[in-house]
Amino acid sequence: MAKKQKKAQLTDGPVPVVGPREPCPCGSGRRYKACHGRAASHAATELVHRPFEGLAGEPHWVAMRELVPAATAALALKGGLPADVPSVTLATVLPMAWPALRRDDGSVLLALQNDTASGDLSRDLADTLKRALTAEPGNPVAARRVEGDGPRLQDLLDLEADFTPAVHQGFEFWVPDAENATPEVAASLERANEAAIPTVLLSGSEAAYWCETPEKNHLRWVMPHAEEKLLDALARLHAAGTSSLGEGTRLVGSFRAHGLTVPVWDLPAGMGAQECEKPAAAFAERLAGALAADAPLTGEERRARGGLTNRQVTLS
Repeated sequence: MAKKQKKAQLTDGPVPVVGPREPCPCGSGRRYKACHGRAASHAATELVHRPFEGLAGEPHWVAMRELVPAATAALALKGGLPADVPSVTLATVLPMAWPALRRDDGSVLLALQNDTASGDLSRDLADTLKRALTAEPGNPVAARRVEGDGPRLQDLLDLEADFTPAVHQGFEFWVPDAENATPEVAASLERANEAAIPTVLLSGSEAAYWCETPEKNHLRWVMPHAEEKLLDALARLHAAGTSSLGEGTRLVGSFRAHGLTVPVWDLPAGMGAQECEKPAAAFAERLAGALAADAPLTGEERRARGGLTNRQVTLS
């Protein structure tokens, strides 16, 4: 009986990406999703819990992604900008939820608050940025599925460049001349401005954002410390009665976002951003001392820690 010949398989070079139900281009005879597509799918969906780690200003990236309605920050690329790209700017969000926009003058706006196709936000944003740099001026960049072996933001950006967001009270930064915007952009701008919560970045504390809501104000402070150590430190302060920012304020819990912890304080309605500056600076000193402590938590501190943990909400 003649033996069944094995199908020739491609062994040299990358295997092209095809539809999941199509035969794998390697020649194995199996469908792509059951062959070379399996590794690609895993790479594209595996969740990266701390996607901005290693970037300058990591806490600000988290804040712009999850907490701040309207903000921008200049981005510096490794090796400098292309000759036909005068600037690259990170924005919290763009009109019509565009992932990116190449303006008429060649400058690029990259949106941070967008749905992503994979589990690695950094890789998705890097892919969008690369396409925006070569897009035709005057056009948005569409979303697409990103392969698991593409570059990440950490590969494209200058990691030594300063990263400090400019917080805006509206989204007029979308267009150089808002009065002459298209009807679609103008409508999107109006809706966004109406929904934006007034937000201010404190000048004396890293990544501490004051925001105003109808009932009370809040301070949301994105901290770079390891979560377990930070919770221990906050518990020490809470048990000692020194976790507030002054009379009428209260540490109410925290967010967990992109691998970082964001303690949240309730503030009186009359306590503005300026009034938060000194109390926040004083709290930072108390926190530094609590972070340096290495004694085991007392029973009261453990109870305080449990309460803080129960009031923690995961955003990502």
